Amino acid sequence: MKFSLSWLHEHLDFTASCEEICARLNGIGLEVESVENPAEKLAGFRTAKILEAHRHPDADRLQLCRVAAGAGYEDLQVVCGAPNARAGLHVIFAPPGTYVPGLDITIKKGKIRGEESGGMLCSLRELGLGEESDGIAELPETTPIGEAYATYAELDDPVIEIAITPNRGDALSIRGIARDLAAAGIGHLKPWLTEAVEGDFESPISWKTAHPDCPYIVGRVIRGVKNGPSPDWLQRRLKAVGLKPISRLVDVTNYLTFDLGRPLHVFDVAKLSGNTLTVTHAARETFTALDGNEYVLGTDDMVIVDDAGVQSLAGIMGGQQSGVDENTTDVFVESALFDVVRIALTGRRLAIHTDARQRFERGIDPALVRGGLEAATIMIRDLCGGEPSEITEAGEAPNWKRTATLRFERLETLGGVQISADEAVRSLEHLGFEVVERDDESATFAVPSWRNDVASGQVLAQAATLDEDVAAKAAASVARMEAECDLVEEVLRLHGLDAVPPVALPQTAMIPAPAVTPLQARAALLRRICAARGMMETVGFSFVANEDAVLFGDVPETQRLLNPIATDLDQLRPTPLVNLARALSRNLARGLGLSGEGALFEIGPCFDFEGQHLRLSGLRGGLTAREPGRAAQEATLWDAKADLTAALMALGVPEASLSVTADAPGFYHPGRSGQVRQGPKLVLGTFGELHPRVARALGLSGAVVAFELYLDRIPQPKAKKKAAPVLSALQPVRRDFAFLAGPDVEAQGVLKAVRMADRNLIQDVRLFDVFEGGSLPEGYRSLGVEVVLQPQTESLTDAGLEALSKSVEGAVLKATGATLRR
Repeated sequence: MKFSLSWLHEHLDFTASCEEICARLNGIGLEVESVENPAEKLAGFRTAKILEAHRHPDADRLQLCRVAAGAGYEDLQVVCGAPNARAGLHVIFAPPGTYVPGLDITIKKGKIRGEESGGMLCSLRELGLGEESDGIAELPETTPIGEAYATYAELDDPVIEIAITPNRGDALSIRGIARDLAAAGIGHLKPWLTEAVEGDFESPISWKTAHPDCPYIVGRVIRGVKNGPSPDWLQRRLKAVGLKPISRLVDVTNYLTFDLGRPLHVFDVAKLSGNTLTVTHAARETFTALDGNEYVLGTDDMVIVDDAGVQSLAGIMGGQQSGVDENTTDVFVESALFDVVRIALTGRRLAIHTDARQRFERGIDPALVRGGLEAATIMIRDLCGGEPSEITEAGEAPNWKRTATLRFERLETLGGVQISADEAVRSLEHLGFEVVERDDESATFAVPSWRNDVASGQVLAQAATLDEDVAAKAAASVARMEAECDLVEEVLRLHGLDAVPPVALPQTAMIPAPAVTPLQARAALLRRICAARGMMETVGFSFVANEDAVLFGDVPETQRLLNPIATDLDQLRPTPLVNLARALSRNLARGLGLSGEGALFEIGPCFDFEGQHLRLSGLRGGLTAREPGRAAQEATLWDAKADLTAALMALGVPEASLSVTADAPGFYHPGRSGQVRQGPKLVLGTFGELHPRVARALGLSGAVVAFELYLDRIPQPKAKKKAAPVLSALQPVRRDFAFLAGPDVEAQGVLKAVRMADRNLIQDVRLFDVFEGGSLPEGYRSLGVEVVLQPQTESLTDAGLEALSKSVEGAVLKATGATLRR
């Protein structure tokens, strides 16, 4: 919100300096964001008079001017090229050393075509105050000589910009700011009264409201007006706050918007159809506003219509079709109340930011509807002439009267400041609150109409975790308590926010809460693991094409979009592998597979019949890079298993608790895939080669392997105190075994049996070879197992090793039926 000191003088009688006003504004919560004084940019410029003007002897377009510019510059020569420079003309003079903002230069004394020039005669454009001109500025003959131009032109008028909190709609007016300053001890607030203008005839246009969010609206016709440019004083005030003067009729509404915080609108009567204006819901239609832009309106938007259609977007912006211009002779002036939420929702949806919207959505004075119309009538009549009609209205003025009670002890218990009861009452009275009832402990006040934020009836919602008894007790008087808090805030503001002692928030815990959740920490760890294994992270849409999604199993019809943002994004994905496969297909088609393996991963949501889940998915395809002594190779299911195992080990899942089964989902290659389980039922992940049918459908060729880790199913590790590791001083011993396993024997069972043979001595078990064919019986295979033995107290002897070998052989035979290959 911007305002100038001269404008502030219209409502506040004060002698304080600009610095004192800014300090007081900051102290009462109206934070000063900037202060700009146009006079500072015009320092040095002064009024002057051309005494004589003669043609330059060496230049046809230059003149030698004798100029008088006051003390120190009584008679000097200036070379000027302006065609309108002539003797007797009062001008603006810039002596040497003056900075000219319009030209970004500093004037220096020098010679022009051999003639001395002691300064510069300026145009308004060169001062940054006007548009392009054909010559220097011409001042009236009554202009005094030698006066600072900023003072003469009344430009020594600082403009202050303050920040407004959403609850202070009253501070979006010059009068509201003046009221706060007067209550804070800066000057005295001038009375503001507007007379009721008697109508000379019945209004030919009437109001009708068919929208619940417009409770009250008034208007009147003023005929016989003459539109045109506004007077200088009005233009200067509007320019000072950043508004561009348009015409007298429009400038009056803009002036009152800033002066009183009362948005208004004027319609050109000649451009309206019918005799009734109606406030109603918009249809699905387009509307051309005064800014020249077309907006598509929805049924939730509130508009003003005539017989021809929409003429105004209520409370936000008028329509171009019924806007006033230089030919306007009859106008209809509108003043209304609109719902703050409705205005805010429409403005945000259409991205329209206007001064009217800013005030309506923060709440305006409900008692100023007719008063604003009367004030506009008087200004239009004074500036444009015309004859006003009687006022026409629709709806009823809302009952805005309400009270709020302040317990004086709350100033200290809630505000932390000791303020006497008399001072508190006096502060509120200066703000317009009237005492209704008072005793030694409290006072009840009638809230003024312009403070719609105090005791408004809109209270904060209670916390869902609040005890039911406490919540019920609080709800019984919550409106009274919040109104009291509003009064405490007002008293503290006027007492001075700097005087409120700072109080630290209570510390909820000695140890601060972690910055990330355990799930977020896991995701970050897995990203590092996958990146270290040569994979690149991707981020895909949760929506994919239905024909791609069905390749990865059954998808719920309920998770298919009826109105997708794109035809190929109509299904919630069952797995991130859909996105990864499409991305890998595009990359391989562009030659990635010729120079290196394509390896992608994503941690993201997926959706099935049970809802949403978080999953780590990875995909490898293409050929590895060629190296000396090593040919390019395709990825294998063992690569995918290694990726999955690395992720599980990083999350602290015990490897000994895992088992692999060959029942992977149908989009994997049968016999070249598996599921990793913890226990008999809990599936933690899958790995394997994609089914050739799926790969072909997605544009992939060759072997493509994938893995998935179901993050939602990984149990959190139990917090337990870690003991120091026991490190043996003895060397480990490695022994290899080859077991002849039948068709029904799984390698996982053999490894588990070997591990259980001696838990203390056997440190690790690993499958290193699988052999079929040759001299082996049909359907049988040889499983090569490496066993790492770690003695703790004494070295192993041949007899001990032989005994352990017999124990391993017996354990495997008992558990799986596999025999040691001789």
